[in-house]
Amino acid sequence: MTPTRRHDAQVGAACVVGGATSIQTSAAIGLPAFAAIGAAATSGFRFLFGAVILAVAVRPSLRGRDRAAWLGIAAFGLAVAAMNLCFFQAVARIPLGTAVSIEFLGPFTLALVTGSGRRHYLFAVLGLAGVLLLARPGGGLTLTGAIFALGAAVGWASYTLASKRLGSVTEGVDGLALALCVAAVLTSPFAARALGSMTWAVAGRLCAMALLGVVLGFALELAALRRLPASRVAVLFSLNPAIAFAVGWLILGQHVTASVLAGGICVVAAGIGVTADAARETAALPPAA
Repeated sequence: MTPTRRHDAQVGAACVVGGATSIQTSAAIGLPAFAAIGAAATSGFRFLFGAVILAVAVRPSLRGRDRAAWLGIAAFGLAVAAMNLCFFQAVARIPLGTAVSIEFLGPFTLALVTGSGRRHYLFAVLGLAGVLLLARPGGGLTLTGAIFALGAAVGWASYTLASKRLGSVTEGVDGLALALCVAAVLTSPFAARALGSMTWAVAGRLCAMALLGVVLGFALELAALRRLPASRVAVLFSLNPAIAFAVGWLILGQHVTASVLAGGICVVAAGIGVTADAARETAALPPAA
């Protein structure tokens, strides 16, 4: 295994963990905004602020992009907008960790369908077992919240594939900046309806959410998908429920039980296992020409 490939596997895994921590922290600090302007409007403003921040920072060019690049940008914008709208509606109704646990069923299914090898399936099943323990009965689950979380699961699977496509047809974060502009346009009607309720305090919170959850979080996940196969990143996303429960406990004071601890151990073990598999997989590839 060459040092470059080993480095890519390690950096890819670190990007997933960093992105998950940023995104879940963003959701936690956004809960007060839900009460002020609503979950859908919070999502809309988050994308608007994130798109503006990233567009100003990188100044993406609209020229020189072929049809494949624009389709990749549009697909990412649509997928991330749908995922986030459903996710925020779920978090407004059920605990953060439970919402992310159900949402993880999306990338889990993707990993199960697109992956191969007995070890891969064992780690995928271990990750699912952890999710089932985390989303335990009696954990504040409601039917409406679960439905929105399942919608977010479909969005997350689509987002994983769209991220991989975006990373293959664009370079740097230019494509991400344009894709976030697409997401901002799609969610702008929700933001427009809440303009009258906006305050400076809420706007500051939304800016922090945009920096953590949109600019930093999505950029790190895109970087991971440029270094690891989508199926491997999908199983690494199993770390998200454990991170979400930790964030919910530390920031929101949400209760953690023994089953949550067991579930967290399962998903972390699955994440470590799939990272090791990704490293071995890159070692088996022939040297690049």
